Amino acid sequence: MKPTITLKPFIHRSGEQIGIYFKNDLQLNILVRSKAGATWSRRGKCWYVPMNRPAFEKVRSVLKEKATIETEELKKYLVQRTPLREEKTKRSDFIPQRNRSGYNPTTLSPLKASAGIAGINSHVLEEMEKHLKLKGYSASTIKTYINEVAVFLKAIRNNAAENFTAKRIKDYLSYCASTLKLTENTLHSRINALKFYYEQVLSRPKFFWEIPRPKKAVQLPKVLSKEEIALLLRSIENVKHKTMLMLGYGCGLRVSEITGLTLNDLDENRMLLIVRRGKGKKDRVISLSPAMIVMLRSYKELYEPNHYLFEGQYPGTAYSVRSLESIIHAAKQRAGIKKAGSMHMLRHSFATHLLDKGTDVVFIQKLLGHNNIKTTLRYLHVTNKDILKILSPIEDIKDLIG
Repeated sequence: MKPTITLKPFIHRSGEQIGIYFKNDLQLNILVRSKAGATWSRRGKCWYVPMNRPAFEKVRSVLKEKATIETEELKKYLVQRTPLREEKTKRSDFIPQRNRSGYNPTTLSPLKASAGIAGINSHVLEEMEKHLKLKGYSASTIKTYINEVAVFLKAIRNNAAENFTAKRIKDYLSYCASTLKLTENTLHSRINALKFYYEQVLSRPKFFWEIPRPKKAVQLPKVLSKEEIALLLRSIENVKHKTMLMLGYGCGLRVSEITGLTLNDLDENRMLLIVRRGKGKKDRVISLSPAMIVMLRSYKELYEPNHYLFEGQYPGTAYSVRSLESIIHAAKQRAGIKKAGSMHMLRHSFATHLLDKGTDVVFIQKLLGHNNIKTTLRYLHVTNKDILKILSPIEDIKDLIG
């Protein structure tokens, strides 16, 4: 029986898109990304392509043999929506515009992000990228900040960014929240990027004190039980895939830390793993369990890596973060685990299970590489260590209500 793929309207920060929704399937993920040219949205938790006829036909031609495609919601939306041409005179000054190629600044590298930006602001991204590099920001942060400011520059069109006051930026962010309906996390990223530009690049001190920040939702870490971890690992036959997931859980590593490991980061004699330049450019040392040492030795004998511990498709290159995320989603599906979560779930599980065993929270903070103990303390909300000792008051009156 063919899987079902549903095409729906998806409003992204760059405008109208066609959202591609289906139950996680590794083969479909590869097809949608490589053949249909779709982009993954973390916020929407779906793949998407531009809302135009060529993109739609491409998706349909690629997937029609592999799945049943449902388009009712998309058709209904296209019939009922108000034509964009009639709305042009009513739109805010902050409506993002797209060029004919379907440019989406949030998916491009910093060097390509300047496409479609008015000439009066053409220097902004170059200056900002230079400043970010001099400050020593990571490549991922540079890309995020450049792309967020690029979206802003496209939205303000021919208005000079240097002339924007705090009030005008408030209006823009209000538009992002109310009209584009960006999530709190996305709004924070955009505020941080604009804050860096105005305060660091343009040297406007305390410029963003007047800008209110949206309150972030307090969410509990997503955690698997020990039994579910065992089910997950048993469902994986590939030795490389299993070793990477075991490291994620056994050492509490971030996904980028797993893919960035080199052979020099292993000290098998001292049973240590060195995480170099983790988040915040901090090094840290983690102990390796005997079971992890045995697994790593078996893996190295079988695959014979040269530089990176886990090599990608081509020798000498690091394993792809996205590929590793696809592995855990496929493993969860095979193991019958319905809980939402990515590779980071293994790191959360590592911390929670250590707390369950009574490990001091300060030691866990060091193992995870957290700057602030408050970040580590959130795991206290999901641990069973003390909660299981608390007896509900219903027990005091159970004999009276029987």
